[in-house]
Formats: sequence, structure tokens, C-alpha cells
Amino acid sequence: MSVNTRQVIRPRTGHRPRKRFGQHFLADAWAAKVVKTIDVQPQDVLLEIGPGAGAITIPLAATGAPILAVEIDRDLAGDLARRVPPNVSLITADFLRYDVVSYLTALQPSRPPSTSDDPAAPRRFRVVGNLPYNISSPVLFRLIELSRAHALFTDATLMVQREVADRLVAKPSTKAYGVLSVFAQIYADIERTLDLPPTAFSPPPKVRSSVVRLTFRRSKVRIGDELVFQQVVKTAFMQRRKMLSNALKHFDPTAPAVLALAGIDGTRRPETLTLAEFAKLTELFVSVRTSL
Repeated sequence: MSVNTRQVIRPRTGHRPRKRFGQHFLADAWAAKVVKTIDVQPQDVLLEIGPGAGAITIPLAATGAPILAVEIDRDLAGDLARRVPPNVSLITADFLRYDVVSYLTALQPSRPPSTSDDPAAPRRFRVVGNLPYNISSPVLFRLIELSRAHALFTDATLMVQREVADRLVAKPSTKAYGVLSVFAQIYADIERTLDLPPTAFSPPPKVRSSVVRLTFRRSKVRIGDELVFQQVVKTAFMQRRKMLSNALKHFDPTAPAVLALAGIDGTRRPETLTLAEFAKLTELFVSVRTSL
């Protein structure tokens, strides 16, 4: 995880960016823009994925919000632990494997004295992070999984590679539309809030970056069986250049008949299906299998 410039971070920590962790350190001026985009409120409890050198963590902590920061790099975590205020709980762990839910739900939001007599607003659990490019998709899938399983997170404001941002907001029948598009859009409304040039980081990456916000919600389409839905979507896009009837035969040999029942032309390509059509296919596959 990466959150500071070479000019700022090296005198402070002596840390050199590690390629295996995909580290590119964000300049303070750009970090300030990201923090402004997050717009922390008194009822917020924050989960930060990969705080790195603290360029986002420190100004977020200044709002008084409790923060659970999960950093995989022991050296960066050790340095940051000496600099963060008490409202930051720093854990050295791999977010993809660590159980953040039990720890996060134990944190209580801070409230300014001026609002102490007001009725307490419900806690909002929010996610922030400057994601390493090499694990941005796994992190996103993990967040979607946690949100679906626990209905915990209000939103996630994340910095990702521009290409990943394109996939998150992609529409059907576009090149960027795929598994990530479907899974994210089923459970969240997504907007791109900020674009960053390579020069916003040290060392500068070879790609451009974007900040996206996923506002989590219940699915707008009915999904009878989550596992079957996931299998249908993944199988379809593994064969995205094939006709649907052929692509989905790898999932179930009854695919041509199911497509006919759904009123979906089997000669279409997987990337043309809407979320509602994937949900409908899932329901019919489940129905067919149950009747056998």
C-alpha cells in the first residue's frame, strides 16, 4: 500500500517502495484531495486498507474518527504506529485473510461536544484505501463478499488503476464489462470521483489512477442462489468471445434450453447480458436442476 511522496516519506522512514507490495507513495497534496472526497462525518468508523506511510491516515485521524488500519508491510506499519494518534488502531496483516469485521464493530465513533446532546446517529462503517494495483481486484471482491455477508459497510472510497475503475463502471456491450463489473454493480452504486496522473505518486506508476466510491446496497435484482449466480457469470466470461449457448454449456449442458426459456438469444455474447438477465438465467438454472 502506498500513501506518500519520496520527498516526504524517505526522510521520515527511510523506506524504499517494495515492488512485491505494489507500493507507489501518494503525494500529500493529492492525499488531501482524497480525504476531502471521503468527507468524514461524526458517526463514521473507518477501515483503511494499506495505510502505508500515513499520508491518508494522518489527516483522516485528525477528524477524530476511529480508524482500523490494516497494513501488510511490517516496516511501514512499525513506523506509522509511532506517529498515529490513539484513535487509530494499526494491525499488521493481510487484509485478504484478516477478519476485520469483529475488530471493526467494536469501535465506536467520536462525536464533537457540540453534538453530544443530540440523538446518536447510527454508526457508519466506511472503507478507504489506496490499493496496490496487483491486488486491487481481489480486494474489491473481498469487500463485496463482506458487504453481502454482513451488510456492514456504507461505502468504500478506493484508489485503483484507471483500467479497474473502467471495469467497475462499465456497461453491457462494452470491452471493459466483465465479472468485476457484474459483481460490483449488483451490490453497489459506483461513481468515479477523482482521476490522478502518474506524477501524483513516487515512484510514478506506468498507469493512471482513479478514485472510485462504491455505495453498498441490496441487490436491485433477485438472486435466488448466490453460488449459482457467481458460477454462471464466471463461466460466461471465461468464454466471452463465444456465443452464450456454447459458453454456458461448460456450466450446464442444458444451457441452450435454459436460454430459450429465458427468452435470450443463444447467439449473443456474454458481455451483452444485463444484470437482470444474468439473474434470470440463474433462477432458471436452479429451477431446472431442482426439477431433475
